[in-house]
Amino acid sequence: MAKETRHAEIAGAGLAGLFAGTALAQRGWSVRIHERSSDLRMFGAGIWLWENGLTALEALGVLDEAIRDGAHITAWEVIDHTDAVLRRRDAGPTDRLIVPPRADLYEALISEARRAGAEIVTSSVVESADPAGVLKLADGSTHRADLVIAADGLRSRIREGLGLTHSYTKLGNGAIRMLIPRLPDETFHTSREYWAGHRVFLYNPCGPDWVYLCLVCPVDDARGRAVPLDRETWAESFPMVADVAGRVEDQGRWDDFDTVTATRWSAGRVAIIGDASHGQPPWLGQAANLAFANALALSEFVTYSPDVTTGLGAWERACRPLTDHTERWTNRYGRVVGVWPESAQSFRSLALRAFVATPGVERMLNRAQHTAVIGTERLGARRAAADAVR
Repeated sequence: MAKETRHAEIAGAGLAGLFAGTALAQRGWSVRIHERSSDLRMFGAGIWLWENGLTALEALGVLDEAIRDGAHITAWEVIDHTDAVLRRRDAGPTDRLIVPPRADLYEALISEARRAGAEIVTSSVVESADPAGVLKLADGSTHRADLVIAADGLRSRIREGLGLTHSYTKLGNGAIRMLIPRLPDETFHTSREYWAGHRVFLYNPCGPDWVYLCLVCPVDDARGRAVPLDRETWAESFPMVADVAGRVEDQGRWDDFDTVTATRWSAGRVAIIGDASHGQPPWLGQAANLAFANALALSEFVTYSPDVTTGLGAWERACRPLTDHTERWTNRYGRVVGVWPESAQSFRSLALRAFVATPGVERMLNRAQHTAVIGTERLGARRAAADAVR
């Protein structure tokens, strides 16, 4: 007798929800993904993909499409107000950092989700989920599933409704993100993060045509957070990239930085993933990469465990220690580099140099991208077999 097809309902068609839905569909599940917006659209900025995220995307079969126009970064530099390099992290063949336009990654995941048979429903607002495996929509309809996944972001209604929130902290700063055209003479492939006072100016190549900018400041910095960008104030803070600030047009958006931790990653047949389970500031660029690695592992555990609830427990035990570790070290790094008045900039430079020079710190900061991703071998072998048949 053929094995009965299991069904998953997913709240949220962002990066984490699409990845999880695709991974499950590739393993034989029927999948429906609910998106509250009327269309599928990703805000136009870049995204950092480290080795762990790249490995997970490769296992899913979307890597080539996702990074087709991405920049292969050779190094990440942190530069202070005197134009001195405080930290440099080189990338290599087994420790890659690739930055594509976020929209390219999103389109690649949408295409693969549909190829795998997942259904994506727009204008579908999720209200809550029951541990028994029932998803309730705002229109009053319900959908029963073997597995419900909450990929509904930092302010997850499902996480809140299930009482799974341990802490939700507003960090007091945020960022304006955007893409600007890349000039012909901008040929280097180094990501440069400039620090001046309480502001950050991230300059990041993003393929042959674009530069990804991420401008960070406190939420009470009215001129710094203004959209359209106040080009004058950013040029004053960062004279070394004043020409770049001057090229910004009426674009970008402001997003607050928040951090979330959950008491548990599941309740009954409901799992929470991505920002809903481990939202974190972007200091180490690991939020999306961890979401991909955890979603791939989730699909493995629920597919090959005796039952869904057993699989969810095993999944959290396997994946949560690394995720919690990364969130702790992201916040530690953020405290070292971020909470300094303008009058103490020189002391921040000394503190960051001392911090990253401390034995073991770089290893702690980079553990996530150096840890094997669960689920890559089995899915990779299955994809190779399918390709051979075709």
